[in-house]
Order: sequence, then C-alpha cells, then structure tokens
Amino acid sequence: MKISFIRPHLWDARSADAMQPLVFSLLAALTPPQHEITLIDERLEPVDFEHEADLVAITVETYTARRAYEISRRFRQRGIPVVMGGYHPTLLPAEAMHYADAIVVGDAEGIWPRVLDDAEQGRLRACYSNDEDPPLAGLVPDRSIFQGKKYSRLVPVYYGRGCRFACDFCSIYSFYQARLRQRPIDELTREIEALQSKYILFVDDNLFVNGPVTRRFLQAIRPLDIQWVCQVSIDIARDPQLLDLMAASGCRAAQIGFESLDENNLVQMKKKWNLKYGDYQTSIAQIQDRGIMVYGSFVLGYDHDTVDSFAITVDFALENNFCLANFNPLTPMPGSGLYARARDAGRLVYEHWWLDPAYRYGDATLYPKRMTPQQLTEGCYWARNEFLKYGAILKRAFDSRVNHGSLANLGIVLAANTISRKEIRAKQGRPLGARQPITGAPPR
Repeated sequence: MKISFIRPHLWDARSADAMQPLVFSLLAALTPPQHEITLIDERLEPVDFEHEADLVAITVETYTARRAYEISRRFRQRGIPVVMGGYHPTLLPAEAMHYADAIVVGDAEGIWPRVLDDAEQGRLRACYSNDEDPPLAGLVPDRSIFQGKKYSRLVPVYYGRGCRFACDFCSIYSFYQARLRQRPIDELTREIEALQSKYILFVDDNLFVNGPVTRRFLQAIRPLDIQWVCQVSIDIARDPQLLDLMAASGCRAAQIGFESLDENNLVQMKKKWNLKYGDYQTSIAQIQDRGIMVYGSFVLGYDHDTVDSFAITVDFALENNFCLANFNPLTPMPGSGLYARARDAGRLVYEHWWLDPAYRYGDATLYPKRMTPQQLTEGCYWARNEFLKYGAILKRAFDSRVNHGSLANLGIVLAANTISRKEIRAKQGRPLGARQPITGAPPR
C-alpha cells in the first residue's frame, strides 16, 4: 500500500519552529517494508490533496483537530480511508470517529501492524486500542522519513511516557493515568549516538519520574557530549546530586511549570506540591547555580487571578532571570478535570472551542472568576509581548545571570526568544483550520 502520514498544522500555513514529528518515525519503524511511506508535514509544506495514497494516517492534537478533520474530509471524498491517532482521538473517540474511518486509542505500538493488515483487506474497524501498555523496548524510531525536510536543529528524543502528577488543567494524566514507563537506557544511548545532531530535546512530559532510574539515565548520556533541554517538575531542586548530574551530562535548559504565584491557585489546580520543598526563588537558584537556564511556564485565569496578576507574573519571570517564559490563558482541555468542572458549572465560553469557528488562537475559553474573558485574552497577550520586547530579549541574552557566561547559551536565548516572538504574533487571533468549513458537528 501507499501510506501517507500527515502532520496537520493549526491552519493551512507554514511554521518557523517545526521539529521532527516523532510519532511518525515510530510508525515508520512499525510499518512492514512492503509498504511505501510518504510524510507530509503541513508546518513545512502544503498538503497535496491529489497525490496517490491507499491509506492516510493523521496524528491529531486538540489544537489541530479542526484542521485534521478538514484534511480527512478531502481524502475521504476521494474514497481514500483515513485513520487518526494521538491525544485528541484517545480522549474524544466518539468525536474523532465522526471524521475518520478508523481511530487508534492510546499508543500505536502493538496496534499499527493490525491496522495495516485490516486496511489492506478492506476491513478497517472503527476503533483500535491496546488492552495493556505495550513495552517500549526494541522500537527505535525510523528517522529516514525526515530526510530532505528542514526541521529545527533541536532533535526530539523520548525516554519515557506518562507523568506521576494529576494536575487539574492537564490532559496527559487522562491519557496515561498513573502508568509510567521508560525505554531501556542502552537503546536510548545508541539512538542518540546515531543522530546527526548533538542538540537534543527530551520530549517527555516529565523527564524525571523515577529517581534511581533517572540517575542511571544521566550517567549513561554523560559521555555522549550532547547539549539537551527538557521539561521537568520543580521538585528536582530538592536533589542537589541530581542537579549536578543534569549539568554534567549537558543540560542547557529546563522548562518548569510554575503555573501560578498564588498558593490558592496551586491548591485548586492540584499542584500545591510545587512549594513542598521550598519557595520558588530558592528552587530557581538551586537550578541556575548549576548553569542550567530556566524556561518558566505560567497559566493565568484561575479563580484567584485578577487583572493585576499579569504584570506580577511577568515581573517575577524577569526578576528571576528566566531565559524564556510562557504566559498561557487557562484552557480547559478535553479529558482534564478542569474541562469537566467548567462544563458542569456553565463556565465554558465555547463548549467545543477546538472546533468552534468563532474561536481565535489565544482567546479565553472559559469565564474566569475575577476578570472577563476579554481581560484574560488581552492580559496574556500583553504578558507575552512584554516579556518578548526586543530590548528585554537582548538584555536577557547578554545577561550572565541568564546565559551563565556561555556564548552557546547566549545564542540559544536569542534564537528561542526571537522565534517565540514571531510565532506568538503570527498565531494570536487566528481561527483554527482553513477557511473552508468542516462538515458535520461534534457528537453530543
């Protein structure tokens, strides 16, 4: 069969910060060699809706759902079957089945070869899912499908899956529940050694979910001479030896979800443990003292936030010398506790914001307690622009408290902030999907 993998964008336009879509390198590795594979990444190139294919496979995130459904409709009109997978179809299977011939719920390992067999026989089932978690051993991503495409120099690599924390606003826990898995460390190190890049992004939602295993992981990658960034929880600051190993193994920056400066908000989002091992400033200092830059992430719009919270949060990020920061409007993601609570309380601005033609990127999607939705939308956009002023970017890049006296870090700060500024301004206020409307409505 001729199989087309499609990575949809938020809309039918190109992006300046696209990284390799790791999921398709995993699917490629699972695909028997008799099949012909083509990858279309809409962030880099337009989708050719007339190209030949026997099966189209689309990965769907909540923000790309509307565009994914548009793409699916075009191929299905030609009689080409479409299978969808990813977080969104897993959390909203009834909706996704409305727009696809088949969906994959959960991880694709152990399922994908069965999907291909059924497609080849013309007997696709509506839904495929694993009865248990497939092992992560023995599967090395096939990155040959990325050849000839201009992705970021920062190469994504995954070590494990899942997160032990069940934060109120996050749908990751809904996807994996309490199940935590890691790849064999020797397989991971061999994959990194084979890469053409020494700049690695570990894409795990929380890289360090198991202390003893994490230490073995860091000791194993230490000789590889790589520079890497990751996403971690702030509790790493309580373990000086772990921080030392991170720095010694090449960690340049860590993204940390601070989320809120208000303890009452942290309680509401089930993240009070952020302060369990000390105040933010102490934890930040522990990390930065090792030469690791901090990329701070914040969520604004919880019940104790006011219009004053935006400036307070930006000032905190600037005063604590973050290399980069996100200021996101609180967004109820399907599958999260927040979404269910906001829906039941009648606080959703759009019941299905990811499909609603009135929704614009960056819009508030729920009614906050102490401000209006418009104030939340405008406040987050102001915060992003304030942090990403050219003067502020240059000051951060050349500040030794941010770059730790490293020319490489200086370059990272300049590039990351400049790309973020460009992407935020390009995205804000844009509708999701293309101008052509999708057919049908989400199931109720």
